Amino acid sequence: MAMMGEMESGARKVTEWQQTMYGMDSGIQSGATTVREDDGEFSRHYTMTTTVTQGGPDLDAQYSMTRAQRVRAAMFPETLESGTAILSTQTDASQMTNVQRLAEPSQMLKAAIVHLINYQDDAELATRAVPELTKLLNDEDQSVVSRAAQIVNQLSRKEASRQALMQSPQMVAAVVRAMQNTSDMETTRATASIMHNLSHKREGLLAIFKSSGIPALVRMLSSPMESVLFYAITTLHNLLLHQDGAKMAVRLADGLQRMVPLLKKSNPKFLAITTDCLQLLSYGNQESKLIILANGGPEGLVHIMRNNTYEKLLWTTSRVLKVLSVCPSNKPAIVAAGGMQALGKHLNSSSQRLMQNCLWTLRNLSDAATKEDGLDSLLQMLVNLLSSDDINMLTCATGILSNLTCNNGHNKSLVTQNNGIESLIHAILRAAQREDIIEPAVCALRHLTSRHPQAELAQNAVRNHYGIPAIIKLVDQPYYWPVVKAAVGLIRNLALCPENQGALRAAGVLPRLVNLLMKAHQDTQKHDSSNQQTFQAGVRMEEIVEGCTGALHILARDPTNRAEIASLNIIPLFVQLLYSSVDNVKRVAAGVLCELAIDKQSAQKIDAEGASPPLMELLHSNNEGIATYAAAVLFRISEDKNLDYKKRMSMELTHSLFKHDPVAWEMARNNISMEPPYPDELDAGFQGGFAGYPADGPHQDGMDEEFGMMPDEYQPGYYEGQYPDQY
Repeated sequence: MAMMGEMESGARKVTEWQQTMYGMDSGIQSGATTVREDDGEFSRHYTMTTTVTQGGPDLDAQYSMTRAQRVRAAMFPETLESGTAILSTQTDASQMTNVQRLAEPSQMLKAAIVHLINYQDDAELATRAVPELTKLLNDEDQSVVSRAAQIVNQLSRKEASRQALMQSPQMVAAVVRAMQNTSDMETTRATASIMHNLSHKREGLLAIFKSSGIPALVRMLSSPMESVLFYAITTLHNLLLHQDGAKMAVRLADGLQRMVPLLKKSNPKFLAITTDCLQLLSYGNQESKLIILANGGPEGLVHIMRNNTYEKLLWTTSRVLKVLSVCPSNKPAIVAAGGMQALGKHLNSSSQRLMQNCLWTLRNLSDAATKEDGLDSLLQMLVNLLSSDDINMLTCATGILSNLTCNNGHNKSLVTQNNGIESLIHAILRAAQREDIIEPAVCALRHLTSRHPQAELAQNAVRNHYGIPAIIKLVDQPYYWPVVKAAVGLIRNLALCPENQGALRAAGVLPRLVNLLMKAHQDTQKHDSSNQQTFQAGVRMEEIVEGCTGALHILARDPTNRAEIASLNIIPLFVQLLYSSVDNVKRVAAGVLCELAIDKQSAQKIDAEGASPPLMELLHSNNEGIATYAAAVLFRISEDKNLDYKKRMSMELTHSLFKHDPVAWEMARNNISMEPPYPDELDAGFQGGFAGYPADGPHQDGMDEEFGMMPDEYQPGYYEGQYPDQY
């Protein structure tokens, strides 16, 4: 009895213990695995979940289910008896319970095993079916071919069966033949879809290529069915991207002639793929560029840039235009189609890659757009871009401005009025040693400071914005020779403004120009014996000689400058330059001697250096400017001579220059300090390009001659010639 009482007492205590807050299954009664509960501060971050009691006839039975059974049911639901339901403790549908998290890997493993079994089944099915389907695709009955194509199309959509298809050259060849020979649109669509599905793998691309699928796909580009067009162009795109030899095969199949007309389509995603194909085919291939031109490609591409907003399409189209913009035949066609304006629309795009492509393309096109109208907004945006810290943007913006301000008075005035001078000077100061920025920026300033209504304003603006010291520093080596040449031309233009003469002198321009002149002349003398022109980084040293002498000529108009030039012992070199074989050098040499001869002491030095014989010979020059300057120098150095010498000199001058109009000679003699009869801008452009960039067929534009004098300013073709196709 006592034992029975103790057993009842023990059972009662267990029941009481279970009803307390610790009433969890210990595993002693049920045999379930014991799990240690987390406790202490490390478990406080867990969220407490509340079990929601849902009414049901078997509620008590479900709650009596052990933890092990619930976990087993979650991880392996297939072991449950049919119709068995498990009560969930999930209160928030967005958060998985711990049991669900525990079950997830096992369910993924199960799915993977199922997929593997299905994959093997698909592969085995396709492998067995391929020979029979190949035979059916070659059947003469078109209905049989159509049905077989539909079945193969279904198989090509699954990875395992697709692998089996692409490993059968006979199958791929049969699909290509069916595509070529059928007149049924459904068969065409099915076979095009098969090719598209196969092109997702490299093995499939190779199989298509080896089966001569490219000519068949190119023919599909003329299909009236949109889905066939899409399958054909995407398959060709995959081939062009990943299959060696595909580009040549597409070209030989007249793919470009079929693709360019597709630019008239309206689907932006289709156009993005098409334009990318054009870029892949034309990059580095001049013949492809000419085919695109012959089929109206530039007009279609510009139309897309003007009328679409889909960023990827605009980007791929700008890549094609960028490639075409280095082609001398495509360049004017793009400009004529409104390419400058269409590309300029996107310079404020939020897409950095689109903006960069448009800038490079505009730079390549800019030397062919110097006469183009309607570029006001583009010029304003370019001036704004000069404040950018991005090297590529600065390089492009300065290059475009340099070309668009060449020989275009309207563009010059517009840039000057829109704070272009200050922006260019700041760009030069920030560029440090970057010649690819400094050179076009200085060229742009050279253009802006002459031969337009705002030229004097521009000349003063350079001084007012503290640009003169920075520009004069560019005259010295080790700067790139084209930079030196451009700086010399700019200095000459700045000297045309009387207010700049003192600032130029204070910055030390005179000894720098004289030293540069002597160095360049020495280099030309070294090569005279071989009758070869001396080039430094694409710049002829004769051009440096001409530029320095011309700048000193304008600077010598100031009396203080004139005296300092004479004191630098440069007069003997000026006299020697009168013997040059280059007419422009003779003219500027005679011009600077004309200014120096105003001072009697300098006139005596000129005479003492033996200038009279070459000057007498130059009186008979066919170049009117040379003859006029020579006459002026001779007249001035004869003023201190005796009366008899003056009389003979006067007769010689009259006979040489004005044999038919003595009155004109009297007028010329009385107004001998006349302005030089040549354009303000000195430089005729330079042949070289930026260091580090290979040439891609430079195309130099012609140079306009005025009055037999120095050439007008000129848009350097190197901006398009220095860069290979870029994308």
